[in-house]
Amino acid sequence: MKSDVLNAAPLIRVAAKNPEVELEALLQQFSHDDRSEILLAVDFEFCEYWRDEKPTVALTALFHLQRHHSSIATAAAVLRTSAFEQCSQSWQASTAAINNLLNSLPVTVFPLNSAMQLQPVAIPKPWGREIWYTGIEKRGVAEVGEMNRSVPLPWLIAIAPQRLLGGVQQPILLKILDPLPEPIFGDLYFELHREKQEVYVVTAIDRSAWPDGAGAIRFGFDSAKRREYADDKAFVNGYLFSVQTYRALRQQIDEQIDTMRVRDGVGLNDPVSAATLRRWHDEIKPELHASEAALRAEMESFTALLPLRVGDVIKVPCLLPHSLQHGVRTVEFQTPVYERLILSFAQKVLTQTDWDTDEAATVLQLDPEPAAAFLVTATGAGWTEEQIVVFDDFEVRRLTLAPMAELPLTLQRSYGLGMAVGQGLLLGDQRLEPDTALLLPSGWQASSLRNSGDHVSYFLLAQPLR
Repeated sequence: MKSDVLNAAPLIRVAAKNPEVELEALLQQFSHDDRSEILLAVDFEFCEYWRDEKPTVALTALFHLQRHHSSIATAAAVLRTSAFEQCSQSWQASTAAINNLLNSLPVTVFPLNSAMQLQPVAIPKPWGREIWYTGIEKRGVAEVGEMNRSVPLPWLIAIAPQRLLGGVQQPILLKILDPLPEPIFGDLYFELHREKQEVYVVTAIDRSAWPDGAGAIRFGFDSAKRREYADDKAFVNGYLFSVQTYRALRQQIDEQIDTMRVRDGVGLNDPVSAATLRRWHDEIKPELHASEAALRAEMESFTALLPLRVGDVIKVPCLLPHSLQHGVRTVEFQTPVYERLILSFAQKVLTQTDWDTDEAATVLQLDPEPAAAFLVTATGAGWTEEQIVVFDDFEVRRLTLAPMAELPLTLQRSYGLGMAVGQGLLLGDQRLEPDTALLLPSGWQASSLRNSGDHVSYFLLAQPLR
């Protein structure tokens, strides 16, 4: 970017492949300039890499540089180029017009050193729903910004990946698992992962499903059942036989329900409500129901159930089969990869044609890792910071704050993802409602975290390790 262009007008507009490169060039020149502010518009083509056809979208990145004494504040926005054209039609070449233009944008303008609120997308599942805060897939894309003025998260990352995420394209995956409270209908797949590492933090348990407040996760295999077999190989073979037997009956039931889907005008792989599933299941002959229940009970007798209560943390290692049970709501942080092997499911799997039981049996881990106490990394007046999990590529810390407790919150890595659990949390002067999630960018300025409520609240903070 040439200096004579810099001096020409308060609005500079260029076309480029990398908006962040243009920003850095402008910052270098602006630091030696005497004007108070300037606006840079960078038109670029963005590839929506998560879609099968990988279409491109014409976008415009806006960078607002404003001098404050010896420092330069940088804010940014991104929107479709066509939308920017509409907003800038009445542009007048004066610095006073910069704020008018920014205020007319239909999207959020982000200070690049401030926390950015994530706007989730709900993904329906046969067992309930997932709520994605950083998910970027063809099934759904999370957004970031103010409500009704948010933009797709990958758009924002594309304009300043180094400043936002330390240069990575995909952040740690943050989501909520929100299963239905009904037994069977709300139980997740019994599955394992080769690469994906994940941790669950239990935030709610539906009392209609678990009256005593103790839910469960199916986690690994039953030690007493294993002792009935000569060795682990015989045990796995016995388990495989029980799954295959159940699978054959499951397919019969699913085929019958598929005819009801066609009859009722419902797509063969469309998620439906638990009430609809129950209605369809009620049409199946009672003897088939009885057989299904007996075979499912035999199959599940090989597995172990781990009790869960609100506040529990479950680290799910690679290769360990697991299945969160109905009515147990959790926050989940995981490696941003989509891969799994399904061993079994008490419903039709809508996203693939068959189970992966045989393949999973060749790699599955029978024993969970021994539970270990959390590492306390810091304490203060009324607050505690614990490292609740550390994986190869990220860690998660839990900050527990008693009422009126306050602590300084800083980043130790290139970026952070935070989520509020409980009432009354304030990050600086920003009130965090329960389940509010934030992107803390690389240049985020440290702030205070305070609990203004009457009960203990938590803040979960995930940070990359690479």
